[in-house]
Amino acid sequence: NYPVVLGHEFGGNIVELGKDVTGWKEGDAVVSETAAIINEMSPLSRQGFYNLDPDRKGFGYGVNGAMTKYVRVPARCLHLIPKNLGFEEACLTEPCSVAYNAVVMNSKIKPGDRVLVLGPGTIGILCAAMAKLCGANVAIVGLEKDATRMEIAKKYGCTTIYNDATSWAEEQDGLGVDCVIDAAGVSETLGLALKWVRPNGHITKVGWGPKPFNASLDPLVQKNVSLKGSFSHNWPIWEKVLSLLASGQLDVKPIIGGVWELEDWHTAFEAMHSGKVVKSVLKPK
Repeated sequence: NYPVVLGHEFGGNIVELGKDVTGWKEGDAVVSETAAIINEMSPLSRQGFYNLDPDRKGFGYGVNGAMTKYVRVPARCLHLIPKNLGFEEACLTEPCSVAYNAVVMNSKIKPGDRVLVLGPGTIGILCAAMAKLCGANVAIVGLEKDATRMEIAKKYGCTTIYNDATSWAEEQDGLGVDCVIDAAGVSETLGLALKWVRPNGHITKVGWGPKPFNASLDPLVQKNVSLKGSFSHNWPIWEKVLSLLASGQLDVKPIIGGVWELEDWHTAFEAMHSGKVVKSVLKPK
C-alpha cells in the first residue's frame, strides 16, 4: 500500500527510547519482528499468534519499514542481538524464523525423514537448512536458472535436483517422500508436492503466488495427505532462531551475496532477482 518505506528484515541500534519504554537502553543492538501493528486484545494475539491477527500490519507493507536511516519500532517487537552475531547475519533472523515456523512448528519433521523442498530462494534454502538440523535427508528442487542458488544449497548438505524429483522421491521404497515443503512463489507447485509426497505424508505450503491452483485436490484425499499452510512467526520462534544463529548451528553467511549502501538498492535487488545471489543486505549510512 504505497506510499510506504520498504524493509521488514532488519537490525540496528536503539538511538532513542519512547517515554514509556522499559527494559531497553540507548545503544542496544536489536532485531525487530515484523508485526508493527496488531490488536493486542484479539483472541489470536492473546494466544501468542499475533502473526495471524487479521488487524496485523507489517513493516514495509502497512507501516513504514527499515530501508532508511531510522525506523520507529514497538518495544514488544524487539530482541537483543547476541554479542557474537553481526548485523549482517542478525538481520536475517526474520526469514530464518519463517523457515523455523514452516519446518519445526508446522511440519514436525523427525530424524530420518526424507524431505523435499521446492524452490531454492531464501526461504527454500533456509527451510532445507532447518530440515537438516532436524535430522532429515533433504533434497531441494530448482530450475536451470537457479544454478548459483543450488550451489549454495549444497553447502547446507542438501541434494540438488533440477526440474523432476520423481527418482529421488521414489528412491527409498517407491512411495514418495515423508514431507514436501513448498517454498516456491507460485500456487501450481502444489501439484508437484501432491505427486511426490508419500501416502499419509505431509505437505507444508510456505510459498505463495497470486494465480489460482486450477487443479484437482483429489490426490490429497486419495493419499490421505495432510496439507498445512505456514505464515510468519512469533516471539518464541525468534528467540530459538537467535540461539541457533549465535551458537553457529545455523550459518546464514552462505546466503548473503553482498552488502550494499542504501542508495544502491536497485543493484542489490537486481542481484537477487537475476539469481546471482540469494540475499542482498542493505546498510544505511
